[in-house]
Amino acid sequence: MPTAAPAPHIPVLLQPLLAAVAPVRGVWLDGTFGAGGYTRGLLEAGAERVIGVDRDPTVFLLAEPWAGAYGDRLVLREGTFSDLDTLAGEALDGVVLDLGVSSMQIDTAERGFSFQKDGPLDMRMGGQGMTAADLVNTADEAEIADILYLYGEERASRRIARAIVAARPVERTLQLAEIVARCLPRPKPGQSHPATRSFQALRIAVNDEYGELAEGLAAAERALKPGGCLAVVTFHSVEDRMVKRFLQLRSGGAGGGSRHAPEVKSAPKAFEIVTKKAIGADAAEIAANPRARSARLRFARRTAAPAGRVDAADLGMPMLKRGAS
Repeated sequence: MPTAAPAPHIPVLLQPLLAAVAPVRGVWLDGTFGAGGYTRGLLEAGAERVIGVDRDPTVFLLAEPWAGAYGDRLVLREGTFSDLDTLAGEALDGVVLDLGVSSMQIDTAERGFSFQKDGPLDMRMGGQGMTAADLVNTADEAEIADILYLYGEERASRRIARAIVAARPVERTLQLAEIVARCLPRPKPGQSHPATRSFQALRIAVNDEYGELAEGLAAAERALKPGGCLAVVTFHSVEDRMVKRFLQLRSGGAGGGSRHAPEVKSAPKAFEIVTKKAIGADAAEIAANPRARSARLRFARRTAAPAGRVDAADLGMPMLKRGAS
């Protein structure tokens, strides 16, 4: 077995994930390759081959020192996981998705994700499309407020949007962080930075993360073989709600709907939910990696039913009233 180089970040919930999907066999796709932590874990646990997918081409350059040790057992492909069935090009025994932004992206000031490091206000996970600076400098106040509220659950969204528009042009991360901080009370010891929710919201909008998640879950359903595993790690309540709702709908257990989503008719069961409750990190992992505190793992197995389709609105996905994205 090849000896992998140390990862620049600790893969969250890797051991619970490997335990949930054991025995690991066949062909897997890691739709959020990042630093390769899940990919290496799957390969070392017995996967015949892993297809690593990421929209950020720089992650593949960082993997060069260790990727070659796995030979043709590791295949790397640039793209978004919403196209994972096409990118795979074959039926899969497993799909793993680790949602959100990677530690590498946050730690690189030039990528514009961090409210603690000065850099251009970019936030794109790949190199295409609108930047966060484009968004905050061209969207109207109401659109910005909607994004902050729906994608970041920021209760002071209107006040912050008003301050952003008044301060235009906003081009740097620390400039935006200061604008947001002035709109909110000073945090108490142990509380998160005042700009946390606003930066999350803009990042989600720039990268269409909720749309990608809805499409990625559907793509996984299309790609998985009967008996294949779907494992998804989320980091906040909206993502977890969308994954939970998708699996409920596609396993025939949607029930009568909820306040987040209307009642829908059940379809043939495409998944069997293995654990009804999401799996969280234990105390030891949280102590070693505080990022694991908010992580939740959901896991299901594919049935032989034909792949179907779920409308994004049925997943409780936040929907902007305007065309902001």
